[in-house]
Amino acid sequence: MTQRIDDYALIGDLQTAALVGRDGSVDWLCLPRFDSAACFASILGDEENGHWRIAPKGATSCTSRRYADGTLVLETFWETRTGTVKVVDFMPQRDTAPDLMRIVEGVSGSVEMSSVLRLRFDYGSVVPWMRRSDGHRVAVAGPDAVWLRSEPPVKTWGQQFSTCSAFTVEAGEKVAFVLTWHPSHEPRPDLVDPYESLEHSLADWREWSDRCTYRGPYRDVVLRSLITLKALTYAPTGGIMAAPTTSLPEEIGGVRNWDYRACWLRDSSLTLGALLAAGYVDEARAWRDWLL
Repeated sequence: MTQRIDDYALIGDLQTAALVGRDGSVDWLCLPRFDSAACFASILGDEENGHWRIAPKGATSCTSRRYADGTLVLETFWETRTGTVKVVDFMPQRDTAPDLMRIVEGVSGSVEMSSVLRLRFDYGSVVPWMRRSDGHRVAVAGPDAVWLRSEPPVKTWGQQFSTCSAFTVEAGEKVAFVLTWHPSHEPRPDLVDPYESLEHSLADWREWSDRCTYRGPYRDVVLRSLITLKALTYAPTGGIMAAPTTSLPEEIGGVRNWDYRACWLRDSSLTLGALLAAGYVDEARAWRDWLL
């Protein structure tokens, strides 16, 4: 790990989650579920364990970032000597296949951007076979396939077992990248419009946030915490993860580095208590029905 743990921001689709660093790198992602083996795991090692970085050429850390109000949609801003760019990271709640979407938007001036995608399945131990298909890049390793596409199409090339691209965004221009997991024995997944997905994601999260009944002090902070707890919910069952990660010690050199990608009854009860106190009864019912 090259970044502090508090430099990571959480995004997710209520079936899995990703961690995005201040350097624009997705360093943790398990597909298709919370408890699947990670395809990005550099948070536990280094870049060879898998990551996906999108950032201005030569930049090392973002200028600022925030979540769109009431959502789990992350907005990262980069100010360079030639212009300013925004990167929007999110995972839309899925119908079938999980998608990680990254939309690069020019805010001012002109910014040269770089994307380096280093997929490593099974926590970094498996380098996938890469191929092209219908203008997409496809990474295949055993039962797993991950598809990469961009709108508009961006030229990509292979370098040191990574998929790289370089492009420039002007003020008002947008480039969207979509990374989709699908079983390798099945045909290409249906294409999803990233811009429509963004609007749906914003609307879905804000509809959920609007149901919060808490009106006390620091409401924005409380709501942000509730959104994070909601993101740990596994939607198909109602189970609640203790954390989206594994193998991170409570203290450096310590022994408490367990896999928390499971529903621990004690942790779940604390989460449900917080959700119930804010009016979220449906989550408690779903968890109870799953348990019983």
